[in-house]
Amino acid sequence: MGRLDGKVALITGAGKGIGAASARMFAREGAKIVCTDLDEEAGEAVVADINAKGGLAVFMRHQVTDEIEWEAAVALARHKFGGLHVVLNNAGIATPGAPVEDMTIEQWRHTLAVNLDGVFLGCKHGVRAIKETTAKGGPGGSIINVSSILGLVGNANSADYNSAKGGVRLLTKCVALECAEAGYRIRVNSIHPGYIDTPLVRNAANSMGGGDAAGANAVLDMLVTAHPIGRLGIADEIASAALYLASDESSFTTGSEMVVDGGYTCR
Repeated sequence: MGRLDGKVALITGAGKGIGAASARMFAREGAKIVCTDLDEEAGEAVVADINAKGGLAVFMRHQVTDEIEWEAAVALARHKFGGLHVVLNNAGIATPGAPVEDMTIEQWRHTLAVNLDGVFLGCKHGVRAIKETTAKGGPGGSIINVSSILGLVGNANSADYNSAKGGVRLLTKCVALECAEAGYRIRVNSIHPGYIDTPLVRNAANSMGGGDAAGANAVLDMLVTAHPIGRLGIADEIASAALYLASDESSFTTGSEMVVDGGYTCR
């Protein structure tokens, strides 16, 4: 316990799945949390749970593609908790997918806007806020970008998603270099999860399976077999990776890609 004592973290997509697991885990380890999400009910429930268990968290409804809302989220961290040390850029969408020849430009732009532009804005405003906070002394800062195994390997019928997640991988490295070369005490890393048993993945499986339980289960079984470890991941396993990157234990880790995929990319 206490691996994040004295730190303030902003977590996007904190209402469900990896974001919710990370918010709870970070709070248990001593961080004060700004939880953001478009789903107000889910986000407020996570914050209520954290506070009921003795943690400190606040919620803000947040569209990650809106720069003004990013400025407001960072301002909330300053106002409530005195600064910002960690940004976990977790918010993202899973898309129905299509062959590139059939994909609409609207679908392409929407996926890139949420899954890449949102991370760009999180890095931009995260660097500004963390730089200011860490210049005052105390622990250094960390930006953690949730990419995907599909930011490392290709997948048919998902050019939009793969391109966005691949962009997150290289955006991370660019920002890591900028921070290091400028002398900022900010580490920047990406996490590349395999398929994790979250509402996002189950909803995607349901869509791919034609909307019925049998079809969804068939898709999930197919996904399980793609992981040599023989199962889907769980949200806490990704949250644990994020916790390491948020903590001072990762003080010599920047520009890295942490793959947590049950062996998916070994093949």
